[in-house]
Amino acid sequence: MAVDEVMQKIQFFFAGHDGIYPLFEMFQSKLLEEFPDTRIKVSKTQISYYNRHMYACVSFLRVKKKAELPAAYFVLTLGMPAPLSSSRPAVITEPYPGRWTTHFVISSSAELDEELFNWIGRAYDFAERK
Repeated sequence: MAVDEVMQKIQFFFAGHDGIYPLFEMFQSKLLEEFPDTRIKVSKTQISYYNRHMYACVSFLRVKKKAELPAAYFVLTLGMPAPLSSSRPAVITEPYPGRWTTHFVISSSAELDEELFNWIGRAYDFAERK
Protein backbone atom coordinates (compact mmCIF):
# COMPACT_ATOMS: atom_id res chain seq x y z
CA MET A 1 0.00 0.00 0.00
CA ALA A 2 1.36 3.42 -0.94
CA VAL A 3 2.40 5.80 1.85
CA ASP A 4 -0.22 8.38 0.79
CA GLU A 5 -2.96 5.74 0.91
CA VAL A 6 -1.86 4.62 4.39
CA MET A 7 -1.83 8.22 5.64
CA GLN A 8 -5.33 8.81 4.23
CA LYS A 9 -6.59 5.70 6.02
CA ILE A 10 -4.92 6.81 9.25
CA GLN A 11 -6.52 10.26 9.01
CA PHE A 12 -9.90 8.60 8.42
CA PHE A 13 -9.27 6.31 11.42
CA PHE A 14 -8.74 9.41 13.60
CA ALA A 15 -11.91 11.19 12.39
CA GLY A 16 -13.70 12.29 15.53
CA HIS A 17 -10.48 12.02 17.56
CA ASP A 18 -8.79 15.12 16.13
CA GLY A 19 -7.50 16.29 19.51
CA ILE A 20 -5.23 13.27 19.94
CA TYR A 21 -4.05 13.07 16.33
CA PRO A 22 -0.96 15.33 16.81
CA LEU A 23 0.20 13.09 19.67
CA PHE A 24 -0.34 10.02 17.49
CA GLU A 25 1.73 11.65 14.71
CA MET A 26 4.54 12.24 17.20
CA PHE A 27 4.30 8.60 18.35
CA GLN A 28 4.28 7.14 14.84
CA SER A 29 7.13 9.36 13.67
CA LYS A 30 9.32 8.19 16.55
CA LEU A 31 8.25 4.56 16.03
CA LEU A 32 9.13 4.61 12.33
CA GLU A 33 12.42 6.36 13.06
CA GLU A 34 13.42 3.60 15.51
CA PHE A 35 11.93 0.71 13.47
CA PRO A 36 12.15 1.85 9.82
CA ASP A 37 11.31 -1.54 8.29
CA THR A 38 7.87 -1.49 9.96
CA ARG A 39 4.84 -2.24 7.79
CA ILE A 40 1.54 -0.53 8.66
CA LYS A 41 -1.96 -1.91 8.18
CA VAL A 42 -5.00 0.23 8.92
CA SER A 43 -8.39 -1.36 9.65
CA LYS A 44 -11.63 0.04 11.04
CA THR A 45 -10.65 -0.77 14.62
CA GLN A 46 -6.87 -0.42 14.78
CA ILE A 47 -3.60 0.61 13.17
CA SER A 48 -1.25 -2.38 13.24
CA TYR A 49 2.55 -2.35 13.07
CA TYR A 50 4.40 -5.37 11.71
CA ASN A 51 7.86 -6.74 11.15
CA ARG A 52 7.63 -10.50 10.66
CA HIS A 53 4.45 -10.46 12.78
CA MET A 54 2.38 -7.74 14.43
CA TYR A 55 4.26 -6.23 17.36
CA ALA A 56 2.09 -3.21 18.21
CA CYS A 57 -1.21 -1.59 17.43
CA VAL A 58 -3.05 1.64 18.15
CA SER A 59 -6.77 1.70 18.86
CA PHE A 60 -9.45 3.44 20.88
CA LEU A 61 -10.19 0.32 22.90
CA ARG A 62 -11.77 1.16 26.24
CA VAL A 63 -9.34 -0.54 28.62
CA LYS A 64 -10.59 1.24 31.75
CA LYS A 65 -13.88 2.66 32.97
CA LYS A 66 -14.80 5.78 31.03
CA ALA A 67 -14.45 7.93 34.16
CA GLU A 68 -10.84 6.71 34.56
CA LEU A 69 -9.83 7.64 31.01
CA PRO A 70 -8.54 11.02 29.87
CA ALA A 71 -10.69 13.09 27.51
CA ALA A 72 -8.33 12.46 24.58
CA TYR A 73 -6.22 9.31 24.30
CA PHE A 74 -5.28 6.35 22.17
CA VAL A 75 -4.41 2.86 23.31
CA LEU A 76 -1.07 1.33 22.40
CA THR A 77 -1.09 -2.47 22.58
CA LEU A 78 2.11 -4.50 22.57
CA GLY A 79 2.62 -8.26 22.27
CA MET A 80 5.19 -9.11 24.94
CA PRO A 81 7.09 -12.29 25.87
CA ALA A 82 6.52 -11.68 29.62
CA PRO A 83 4.39 -9.45 31.82
CA LEU A 84 5.83 -6.03 32.62
CA SER A 85 6.41 -5.20 36.25
CA SER A 86 5.29 -1.61 35.96
CA SER A 87 2.21 0.37 36.89
CA ARG A 88 2.13 2.04 33.47
CA PRO A 89 0.10 -0.57 31.54
CA ALA A 90 -3.67 -0.17 31.91
CA VAL A 91 -4.27 -3.90 31.34
CA ILE A 92 -2.04 -6.95 30.92
CA THR A 93 -3.48 -10.30 29.83
CA GLU A 94 -2.02 -13.64 28.77
CA PRO A 95 -4.20 -14.76 25.84
CA TYR A 96 -2.08 -17.88 25.47
CA PRO A 97 1.02 -19.22 27.22
CA GLY A 98 4.10 -17.11 26.59
CA ARG A 99 2.33 -14.12 25.02
CA TRP A 100 1.30 -11.13 27.09
CA THR A 101 -0.97 -8.50 25.56
CA THR A 102 -0.15 -5.19 27.21
CA HIS A 103 -2.34 -2.08 26.79
CA PHE A 104 -1.15 1.48 27.51
CA VAL A 105 -3.39 4.55 27.57
CA ILE A 106 -1.43 7.32 25.82
CA SER A 107 -2.61 10.88 26.39
CA SER A 108 0.51 13.06 26.63
CA SER A 109 3.88 13.44 24.95
CA ALA A 110 5.59 12.72 28.30
CA GLU A 111 4.37 9.13 27.98
CA LEU A 112 6.32 8.69 24.72
CA ASP A 113 9.52 8.23 26.68
CA GLU A 114 12.56 5.99 26.52
CA GLU A 115 10.98 3.39 28.81
CA LEU A 116 7.95 3.01 26.51
CA PHE A 117 10.13 2.72 23.41
CA ASN A 118 12.33 0.14 25.13
CA TRP A 119 9.17 -1.93 25.68
CA ILE A 120 8.19 -1.40 22.04
CA GLY A 121 11.66 -2.68 21.11
CA ARG A 122 11.07 -5.82 23.20
CA ALA A 123 7.72 -6.35 21.46
CA TYR A 124 9.39 -5.77 18.09
CA ASP A 125 12.09 -8.37 18.84
CA PHE A 126 9.51 -10.84 20.17
CA ALA A 127 7.41 -10.55 16.99
CA GLU A 128 10.51 -10.96 14.83
CA ARG A 129 11.50 -14.21 16.60
CA LYS A 130 8.06 -15.88 16.59
